[in-house]
Parts: sequence; structure tokens; C-alpha cells
Amino acid sequence: GYVSQRRALLGDTASREWRPGAPAGATPFRPPLREDDPQGDGTARPAATGEPTVARSGLTRGDTCHIDVVDRWGNIVSVTPSGGWLQSSPTVPGLGFCLGTRLQMCWLDDDSPSALRPGRRPRTTLSPTLIVDDEGPVMALGTPGGDQQDQWQLPMLLRMLVGGYSAQEAIDAPTFHTTALIDSFWPRTWTPAGVVAEDRLGRDVIDGLRARGHEVSSVDGWTLGRLSAVGIDRSRSVGDGPVLWAAANARGMSGYAAGR
Repeated sequence: GYVSQRRALLGDTASREWRPGAPAGATPFRPPLREDDPQGDGTARPAATGEPTVARSGLTRGDTCHIDVVDRWGNIVSVTPSGGWLQSSPTVPGLGFCLGTRLQMCWLDDDSPSALRPGRRPRTTLSPTLIVDDEGPVMALGTPGGDQQDQWQLPMLLRMLVGGYSAQEAIDAPTFHTTALIDSFWPRTWTPAGVVAEDRLGRDVIDGLRARGHEVSSVDGWTLGRLSAVGIDRSRSVGDGPVLWAAANARGMSGYAAGR
């Protein structure tokens, strides 16, 4: 099947090729490949003008927001508001808020599945996430960060679900992401075999990635991700209800976990 075909492409060294998949025999869209231009200091470029968010290097210039909320009745929500940025979006006179700008996710290329067409819903990088089990929702999580949102959430979830970490431990642990994909935002560049990694992963790990052919940009150890999460622990109780918990990110000094 398709997954087996893609799995067979995995090897011991990093690939520098652009190898789009073709599920169900679909013809893949092959966009122009423009390589990212690092700044020469080991970090990736800042976010594009139209995307005041967390850059690939972790640099923040204004931002998308993320909010998770849970209550004692088991209601849980994960929200990632974005796309009406003050510094780059038109303000609606007299109303005090900006127009949404998510149409920038569309391509001005008729061959793209995300081509700008009437009635088309643009794809989005926003990835608010809910985790459920047989009894219902157990956790909400998310982060700002463009194409890095899913990438930063995955290590957190694996650490919790497989490694036994608490939510706070999983958020605090060093992380990484790939830049070997075409950026969803203009100018839609990519870095073949690119990886951005927090230096807390350790010299041996980072050197090992480079030895396998990865183009590693090593950044400060508390840089990547703005993850937050809330959840319900039904195995424990307080008063007449289950234990509720929250965890927030020290990176960026802008996240909070609060209860009442």
C-alpha cells in the first residue's frame, strides 16, 4: 500500500530530494523549489512579512495565539486564533479588529490543489488538538508556529503516551523540527535535509544528525515551540470530580497555566 511505499524510502542518511507522494495514484503537485537562505549564523531566516509568527528558528515577531480550557464537567476546548495580524492585516474601520488573511495559504498556480478559486477553503497550518479515549476527551493541546505546529506537538505526545512523561516534562524536554518541506507561507522556500534542533539535545545527537547528512541549525536550548495543554485525569479525584491539570511553556516567557 501507499504507506509501505513511503516507509521504504526511509534510510540511514538524509535525503536531499523532493519526493512527493501519490496516494491513490494521484498526480503530485510539483511546485518550484526555492531553497531557504540561512542568515549565515546557524539560524534560519525570520518569518516572512505576511506571517508575524514563530520563525523556524524560534524567533518570535508578534504571534498567533493558542488557548486550551477544561472545566470540572469535562468540557474541553483547544483554539488557535490566527490570521488577522495587527502589523500586516487591514483593520476594519470602526470595529477594531483586522480582516482574516488565511487566503494567503492559496497558490496562484492553477495546477496546485490549493489554487485560489471561488469557494475554495484554503488549507491551514493551524492545528489545535484534542485527545480522546473510550470515556471521552482527556487532553487539549496546541501551539503557534506555522508549519512547526504539528511537528512540535508530535514529540510531546510521544513522550507522554509512550515515554510516560508528564505534560510539563514533555513540554520542557528539548525538541526539533524539519525544514525539509516547502513553507506554507510566502516566499515558500525549503531547506533540503534541513533540521532545526535545540542545543539541549546534546552535541552527540546533533553531530550524529550531521553525520547522516542533515543540515542542522542548532538554536538556543529554550527556543522551539510554544506548547500548552490541559487535561482530565479520571484515575484521580478531588472533591466530587476528576483531577484537572494544565501545563505551559517557558519558551518565549508568554505562556501560562492557571486554575480556579
